[in-house]
Amino acid sequence: MFEIKPQNPETYRQQTRRSTVIIALIFVSLAMVLSSAAVMMFGEQGGDNFRLNLAGVLVALVSCMVLMRVKFWSQPWMAAAVYGWQLKRSLMSVTNVMHHVKTRVQAGDPAAMKLLRFYHLGVTQMHQLDANSSALSQMVHEIDQHKAAMEAQGMDTDQPRLDPEWLEAVKKAGAVK
Repeated sequence: MFEIKPQNPETYRQQTRRSTVIIALIFVSLAMVLSSAAVMMFGEQGGDNFRLNLAGVLVALVSCMVLMRVKFWSQPWMAAAVYGWQLKRSLMSVTNVMHHVKTRVQAGDPAAMKLLRFYHLGVTQMHQLDANSSALSQMVHEIDQHKAAMEAQGMDTDQPRLDPEWLEAVKKAGAVK
C-alpha cells in the first residue's frame, strides 16, 4: 500500500538529480571498463572491435539494472527517486482504470470517490515535485469539484493511501456493467 508523504520539492529535485548523476557515472565507468577489457582480451589490434565495445556497454547496462534493484534501491541516497517512482507507479495504476473510476464516481461509489481523491492528491504532489505548475493548474477545477462532492457526502477528503481493495472494487464494478 503506497502512502503519499510530505516532500520538499526543492530537496526532492536536488536528491533525484544527485542519484541520477551517481547512477550515470557508475554506468559510464562500467561501460568504459567492460568495453576496454573485452577489447583487450578478445579484440584484434587495429581491427573492428565495435561488437566487443557494444557487448561491454550492454553488460554494463544489465549490471546497472541489477545493481539498482539489488543494492541501490534501499540506499538512503536513492530514497527520493524511489519515492517518486512509487508515486508515479501508483498513479499509473489508477490511470489504467480511470474510465471505470469516473463511471463509478458518477454512480456515487465510495471506493471510487476515495480512489479519485487519492489520485488528485498524488497528481498534485507529483506536479509540485516536478515543478510542473501549468499542468496542475489545468486540473484545479476538477480537483476542487470532486473534493466538494466528497465533503457534501460527509466523506473524509484526506486520502493519502492507495488501498489496493479500491482498485479491485472499481475494476469488478466496471467489469459487471
